[in-house]
Amino acid sequence: MTVAIIGAGLAGLACANELHAAGVDVTVYEASDGVGGRVRSDIVDGFTLDRGFQVALTAYPEMHRQLDMEALDLQAFDPGALVWRNGKGSVVADPFRMPRSTFATATAPIGSLLDKARIAQLRHSVRSVHPSKLLQNDDITTHEALSKFGFSDRIIERFFTPLVGGIQLDPDLGDSRRMFDIIFRMLADGDSVVPAAGMQAIPDQLAARLPAETIRLETPVASATANSVTIDGGVHVEHDAVVVATEGPAAAALLGLPTVASKAVGCVYFAADAAPTDTKLVILDGTGAGPVLNVAVMSNVAPSYAPAGRHLIAAAMPGHADGDLATVARRQLRSWWGAQVDTWDHIDTYRIAHGQPGQQPPFSPKQAVAMTDGRFVCGDHRDTASTQGALYSGRRCAQAVAERIA
Repeated sequence: MTVAIIGAGLAGLACANELHAAGVDVTVYEASDGVGGRVRSDIVDGFTLDRGFQVALTAYPEMHRQLDMEALDLQAFDPGALVWRNGKGSVVADPFRMPRSTFATATAPIGSLLDKARIAQLRHSVRSVHPSKLLQNDDITTHEALSKFGFSDRIIERFFTPLVGGIQLDPDLGDSRRMFDIIFRMLADGDSVVPAAGMQAIPDQLAARLPAETIRLETPVASATANSVTIDGGVHVEHDAVVVATEGPAAAALLGLPTVASKAVGCVYFAADAAPTDTKLVILDGTGAGPVLNVAVMSNVAPSYAPAGRHLIAAAMPGHADGDLATVARRQLRSWWGAQVDTWDHIDTYRIAHGQPGQQPPFSPKQAVAMTDGRFVCGDHRDTASTQGALYSGRRCAQAVAERIA
């Protein structure tokens, strides 16, 4: 029995590992020159650049199920955020996990004391039920849900918009509140982390478990049936089953599925001799002006991301992938940190047209992985737009394939 998997992103690799563990021969066809899909990293002049600002959340159960977490040498952000406004940063942290931040959080100019009390109420609300129940709540947009919960416009603009905009690439807060509730729960339950070697370490670890020659890089697939793939150039290969594990738009094109909405993002990386702040918190734009919503001094969190004596700054711009992003980002960050920003070196800019699939309400995860024509499909667009969703989708797709070909 042989199974073809099209795509070596997290979902495809998770599917391949599950099938391999079940004794099934697998061939993974990957169009690009490496594994990981959207979860990849580049090394440039000694700096580790994830392709777009990315983090993993340790509360995701599939990470613990499918990965050797200790081997990843995970480097954690401090829980919470530093909201930048009027030339200074205000700490907004989880007082249950960082008690020393309680006073700073209470006095941060992001909203009223009642707003901040409601954050604690929201934390309790999402942690009081099993995560699966959160995906069954009545669905409205994230903005509507926050307003309905009683949050003021001020805290929505200064805190939730840059926070959610960065994690879910949703600066308008128009995505499903179901997914927001899950993310907020995960932030309360665990850490935001990156592997010391970059996010690329996650797919690399999955790929290393497969036999040699399983993954065929630079081998794009032009078409696929239930029992064969046709590689670009016309080479036809028979298989007992075929799984499409590409990102949403490519999967829709191969399978004839409805169009998968895309959320774009740009990310600009700068190098500096001195860090603008020593914080290990993600830094949020509290002005509402943007377009940079999140900044992280990656070398504070993971010193391995930069050469000795240098610092790496990532500026994420959800919803923006066109134009001179480096100039725009530098201009905005100059208004935060002054003339030092002009001395920073621009390392690279990433423009990601499909950063995540859309998750507008009504949002229904756990979509079918077995197509009616005999083909299979997995990816974050079939579950949730997250590392958890990609890994889980790949695993449950493999189980469906194994049942079919048994």
